[in-house]
Amino acid sequence: MHPPLVVSRDRLLVDEVARLAAAAGVSPDVRPPGVSALHGWSLAPLVLVGRDAAEELARLAPQRRPHVHVVTGGDDEDATYRTAVRLGAERVLALPHDVAWLTERLIDAGDDGLAPGRLVGVVGGSGGVGATTFACALGQVAARSGTALVVDTDPLGPGVDRVLGLDSTDGVRWSDLESATGRLGARSLREALPARDRLAALTWPTGRASPVDGDVLRECLSAARRGHDLVVVDLPRGTDPLVTDVASRCDLVVVLVSPTVCGAASATSLVTRFERHARWGLVVRGRGVDPGEVARVTCLPVLAEMVDQRRVVESVDLGLGPVRSLRGPLARAAAEVLAQVAA
Repeated sequence: MHPPLVVSRDRLLVDEVARLAAAAGVSPDVRPPGVSALHGWSLAPLVLVGRDAAEELARLAPQRRPHVHVVTGGDDEDATYRTAVRLGAERVLALPHDVAWLTERLIDAGDDGLAPGRLVGVVGGSGGVGATTFACALGQVAARSGTALVVDTDPLGPGVDRVLGLDSTDGVRWSDLESATGRLGARSLREALPARDRLAALTWPTGRASPVDGDVLRECLSAARRGHDLVVVDLPRGTDPLVTDVASRCDLVVVLVSPTVCGAASATSLVTRFERHARWGLVVRGRGVDPGEVARVTCLPVLAEMVDQRRVVESVDLGLGPVRSLRGPLARAAAEVLAQVAA
């Protein structure tokens, strides 16, 4: 990744852009107008040219490229626009009027080149089947080979940070993001979350669980995908519009189901409430009804079968998360699901 390029000798303008860049989580490359400014011209994801440097830079006739903007202190002289056209700039930014727009472009520049990670939803086909535990297991196994985030959207659940042993780790929770507006940076979010090694969690603080605003959730998921290889969403059982919206964005939705008559009936009742489940699949937990019969009733394929794992509660209580060994049933089932997500 290359930093945004700022070309100017105006110290006040440079300081203001640097302040906005710091808020966006990026460090710009500041250069005076001249040949040195051309060295990073083609590689920078964003080029900001101060009005004081635009004329001198235009005379050098740099190669035309997108995402070039001329920045002024608020004046909109015709000469500035004519110079911007010669330079091939897309627009003239007047500060402080265009601060919000420029901040979002700087955030985009900080995320430039980041391919979006996979988004996997996990929901329980019936209550108490262990969907949150499996969501956390997916995150733990995925973190062995990349960055992973488990997002909690079930205010009535146990809290994914507690299941992963991150409840005493500092970091932002949903309550800190309630008033978030505009574009959220992937790197800023990743660095602010409670995490251990390459695994992070986003949930509520203790005792303050309440539904998440839809716009905030969508923006967080977008930033999370740009900043992590895998994002796992622990979905509540229900079909409110927000759950339906998140499920439609997932690369795969995993339904954890108990192989019993009641478990299969409950899972069937859940999945038939959604318009599409072509990207849905089952993880069958425990023994009982033949998994093929459960698949037939729910009209969903079986992604993995899993027997109950011993001492899961003890492992969670110790703050180790549900997966202690890659040879356990949870880890093996999670690996099978992740292999199909990658495929």
